[in-house]
Amino acid sequence: MEEKNYTTKELGKRFLYYFRPYRRTLALDLLCAALTTVCEIVLPLLIRQITNTALADVTRLSARMILGSAFLYFMLRIVDAVANYYMANIGHVMGARIETDMRRDAYAHLQQLSHTYFNNTKVGQIMGRITNDLFDVTEFAHHCPEEFFIAGLKIVISFLILARIDVALTVMVFLFVPLMTVVCIRINRRVKRAFAQQRRQIGELNARIEDSLLGQRVVKAFANEEMENRKFDADNQAFLEIKKAAYHIMGYFSTSTRIFDGLMYLAVMVGGGFFLMDGRILPGDMVAYVLYVTTLLATIRRIIEFTEQFQRGMTGIERFLQIMDAQIEIFDEPGAVELVNPSGEIRFRDVHFAYPDDHNQVFRNLNLTIHAGEKVAIVGPSGGGKTTLCNLIPRFYDVTAGDIFLDGRNIRDFTLQSLRRSIGVVQQDVYLFSGTVYENIVYGRPGASREAVIEAAKRAGADSFIKGLKDGYDTYVGERGVKLSGGQKQRISIARVFLKDPPVIILDEATSALDNESEYAVARSLDALAKGRTTLTIAHRLSSIRNSDRIMVLTQEGIVEEGSHDALMERKGLYYHFYEMADTWR
Repeated sequence: MEEKNYTTKELGKRFLYYFRPYRRTLALDLLCAALTTVCEIVLPLLIRQITNTALADVTRLSARMILGSAFLYFMLRIVDAVANYYMANIGHVMGARIETDMRRDAYAHLQQLSHTYFNNTKVGQIMGRITNDLFDVTEFAHHCPEEFFIAGLKIVISFLILARIDVALTVMVFLFVPLMTVVCIRINRRVKRAFAQQRRQIGELNARIEDSLLGQRVVKAFANEEMENRKFDADNQAFLEIKKAAYHIMGYFSTSTRIFDGLMYLAVMVGGGFFLMDGRILPGDMVAYVLYVTTLLATIRRIIEFTEQFQRGMTGIERFLQIMDAQIEIFDEPGAVELVNPSGEIRFRDVHFAYPDDHNQVFRNLNLTIHAGEKVAIVGPSGGGKTTLCNLIPRFYDVTAGDIFLDGRNIRDFTLQSLRRSIGVVQQDVYLFSGTVYENIVYGRPGASREAVIEAAKRAGADSFIKGLKDGYDTYVGERGVKLSGGQKQRISIARVFLKDPPVIILDEATSALDNESEYAVARSLDALAKGRTTLTIAHRLSSIRNSDRIMVLTQEGIVEEGSHDALMERKGLYYHFYEMADTWR
């Protein structure tokens, strides 16, 4: 998926939004930064005054002057200490709060993105963007305005103070500042690209690790540990090469700035020396120049050191914005209303559908009606669009053309939340969250009582095996339910739908992983649940759908056959062929 690249100006402008709730904190932080700057800038002036007074007439240098200067500087250092504490504490907390706000917004936006986005984006990349990338934003949010504000103050105030001593020497020294700025900007562009490459590669590395670890059973089953090690090593080495290139640029950056450091000192040494010979400046002035140049160079070095952090932060912001700017394809239409107590009649009218990412055409002019409370089964060859058809009803994808109606009203007229609350889905690929059995079932209706959860499990034929687990309903199922068998996971997922108790039920190979005994128990429960409700079943195990009110055979040409089991068997068409072939394998 192609992603947008942003200029530094765009990134800064978009990032300013997150400072708005913390304007007062930021203003106080910059005030403290100004106070610490003043404390630092006053010292050369005090030393200049003492030095020039002593050289002009040492008798004029009194204890009162020395102690007065010392007391003033001591009080300034107290102010500096308090201001620095605020910056180090509250300023950093502000950065952490901004990072938290951005992570919240990124996660909320991800929840609204369609299946298409996740089909084309690696989870490892997404994880890197909302964790590692935003870690760098904390330091960036705090230090970026602070460091540049301090640097700007020091340059302006130092220039004004030194210009009052001697304009020519001041211009000679500060002439290198704009030159250094131009060089830094040009090199920074290369640094930004280098860090963007780093972030992309670390995302690939995360994706590789996640893919390998989650598939470790397959890796071991095929004895492919060495192959996985080689693939990881290739990605790891690629990351090293990118980091080496980045550090090469950083080294070039650091070296160029050190050259400017030397040139500024050289200007003070040569220019100041000749001006001392001519009597244009005093020795104390020369000392002040050296101290101010030292202060400026220390600030510039700090900015240089901050450059890496700055670019990491800007890269983190860019990758964050790439998530935030990902288009929300499925959303509530203007004027969408709540769906309340639907009867469950579903109608497809002239539906066309092609997947947005690869434009693979699945349906053309598909028309069908499922009556309220009807038990409908859909069978057909793989790739015929059975699961896709079911995904269109809760708007996991939107139709390319045509309309889908629920109770005679276009499903786009309803809010997504209310539409999906009215539809229960048990998918072929069962997903259990890392947690307990109870937590996975109650996910179907958060806030339900424990008694309701147990009743749902009983109706799904899961209660007996759950009670046999080590901690019963409080048994930890492991990541993706790894501690349970396929049939156990399937029954827990079915229990979630029983607890949800929706008027429309979609069963996508819901009993495919069950043994015969469990399938029989669940089938009886499903029959009870299906009374007065619309049930749409996708099944390859044709024996499980014999009692459906209507069976539809869906192929790439659309619905080619429909009717009851007996009627379709008498027709001896495609359904008869599927059933006889399945009977041969039984």
